[in-house]
Formats: sequence, C-alpha cells, structure tokens
Amino acid sequence: MVTLLLDSTQLEVVLSTVERALSFRRRNIVVPREQMVKAQLTDDAWTWLRGVPSPGTYLPSAVAMGSWKSAFGADFALIRRRRPGVVIDLSGHEEFERLILTTRHGVALMRALRLDVADEPEDVAVLATSTAPKVRRRRPVVAPGVG
Repeated sequence: MVTLLLDSTQLEVVLSTVERALSFRRRNIVVPREQMVKAQLTDDAWTWLRGVPSPGTYLPSAVAMGSWKSAFGADFALIRRRRPGVVIDLSGHEEFERLILTTRHGVALMRALRLDVADEPEDVAVLATSTAPKVRRRRPVVAPGVG
C-alpha cells in the first residue's frame, strides 16, 4: 500500500522497495501543494490510465506501476487490483501531469488537503483522522405543500 505524507508545502508519495522496483523509480515523488490543481476519488483507477507504460509494470487487472506516456504528457500510476483510489491533476510539475494512486486513505487525503497542516510531514490517514473539521449537517428544507 502506498504511503502518502503531507505537510504545509508538499505531498510526498513514499514508495516501498517493491513499488520502486515495479515502477522503475529510485526516489519518491514529491509534489508541491501549489502544483495540485484537482484531486478526486475514484472507484476504479484503471479507467484513468492513458497511454503506455514507459517505464513501468503492467499486468492487466492486477498491477500498473510506473510512468505512463501519452499524447497528454506523462502520468504516474500506482494501481493494485480493483481498489478505490485517488486521481490528482498537476500543473507545472517537472515530471507528471497526473498521479493515479490506489489507496484506502483517499477520503483522508481529500480531507487533509483542505486542512492547514504543520510543517512536518505526517501520514495523511493520521492527519485527517486527528484534526478533521466537524461538518454540521443542516436539516433539509421542505417546501410547503410538498410532502
């Protein structure tokens, strides 16, 4: 499972030894927060793949890890099986246009991206669960005569 560290300036995708080998990367992926344009949750990360692995590992419906080149630029994918994930669109990043990651902490990442966080990197799962703002739910408004 991918580890995501977030602080006030950047998001770091920390790769394990196996993930480094399968994605043909020597270092983690660091993305400054100002380069993250949009982040969205997805039930099927496979539908977001575009292009061909270059370099990367691809086993259909099992694993897709590494850089994916297409006419739109390069994406980084770290997809395992049919698990939920997150897609992060980037602008101005020197390597990638988009990150496609399967993680069970997608909701926590979305919450953490909306928070003001400390300067020290923290795991997004811990960050979001410990300091998530409480959301007040409003009662639905019912128009008169509708029932």
